[in-house]
Amino acid sequence: MAWNVVIAGGGFGGVHTAKYLARVLPRHSARITLVNDTNFMLYTPLLPGAAAGTLEPRHVVVPLRETLPDCVDLLVGKVTGASPEDKGVFVDTISGESKRLRYDQLVVALGSVSRTLPIPGLAEYGLGLKSLPEAIALRNRVLRNLELAESTEDPVERRAALTFVFVGAGYAGLEGLAELQDFASEVLDLYPRARVHGMRWILVEARDRVMPEVSPSLANFAARELTARGIELRTSTTLEEITDNTARLSDGEVVPTRTVVWTAGVKPHPVVANLGLPLNETGRVIVDNTLAVQDRPGVWAIGDNASVPDPASKGQRPAPPTAQHAIRQGRTAGRNVAAALGTGSPTTFKYKTRGVVVDMGQRKAVAETMGIRWRGTPAWFITRTYHLAMIPGLGRRGRLLADWNVGLLFGRDTAELGQLGNVPRLGEGDLSKPVTAGNTPADTESTTDG
Repeated sequence: MAWNVVIAGGGFGGVHTAKYLARVLPRHSARITLVNDTNFMLYTPLLPGAAAGTLEPRHVVVPLRETLPDCVDLLVGKVTGASPEDKGVFVDTISGESKRLRYDQLVVALGSVSRTLPIPGLAEYGLGLKSLPEAIALRNRVLRNLELAESTEDPVERRAALTFVFVGAGYAGLEGLAELQDFASEVLDLYPRARVHGMRWILVEARDRVMPEVSPSLANFAARELTARGIELRTSTTLEEITDNTARLSDGEVVPTRTVVWTAGVKPHPVVANLGLPLNETGRVIVDNTLAVQDRPGVWAIGDNASVPDPASKGQRPAPPTAQHAIRQGRTAGRNVAAALGTGSPTTFKYKTRGVVVDMGQRKAVAETMGIRWRGTPAWFITRTYHLAMIPGLGRRGRLLADWNVGLLFGRDTAELGQLGNVPRLGEGDLSKPVTAGNTPADTESTTDG
């Protein structure tokens, strides 16, 4: 009788767990099922490039059915809960059916979502940069705001349309702002009235410097680079309130803006709270250094939704929620699941951060590899080489190279496709009355089209 292994989540950790198990387990000894709400893995470090027109959006996702081995079953659906007592996982499939999957071994790799705070107006007017639809919506917002600034006669409205506020100066916020500002500056010549007025870009950070994840010298280089581009850095500052056309900061300034991008941290996927597993104060699953969940035999947790002891701090703090850690945790979880099923020996998670790379657009970046610090164009080359090596599949790598080279020769794609997903009713042609029922082609493609 074959063992049942269920992997909840198709991100970096889940995919690498599945690949490892498919490679080491004797064929037909286990049925491996990976559950994910879409048939793709998002390569999140390239989201800013997709938002800024450097990359075709479909090229920053990896279809799971292409990358997973044949012996791994993919079930497209949403995990809604679990029952560790009788070893079951509950899934709502895309057909509308609710299933209970029985497992002998369960790996929880559901990832994270944007962490929000109870700031007035944030949920109503803020934009995120955590998913592909959010990246495309942000790109469309920038272009629509340029169109608005070009057409309006109201100087106040024009000023708000041309002001962009990013909150959170970690990897996502800094890369996102740098790429979008670079993109907007490149296309600004197409908008004569907006060009005369000029744009305003503001980066807000609650801590006293940008990018606390890197060394102070690299952070200072990044800050100088952004400031030289005219970007305003507001450290030791928080967002207090958002309306439809303003953002109020803790320093008292009320900024006229129609675009506030929230990148201030992540939290575990909400469904993690429904799995019946022990959680820490931040909502992450508590695991030991083998990635096993305490008092839940046969359950493992990895990635952003797990509190994995960081070997670099001797277990005093959780491992960073980065792709490089999730990949290694996936392999460690795979090895330990295989050991639990009688193949191989168990191990502990020992990986320590080997470096960081942060792309800042305009062929500039900062990077730290094996203790060596890089900045400017050499760091930019290292950053792109790293992403090219890490994204799965030769075909995907070829597409990235093609996109990057086309961008170097011809500039960025400036097309705005914000009406994708708003399908007019037959015979009407009015996009203000979208089709709301039925499974139309745009329903399934609007999240990945540019």
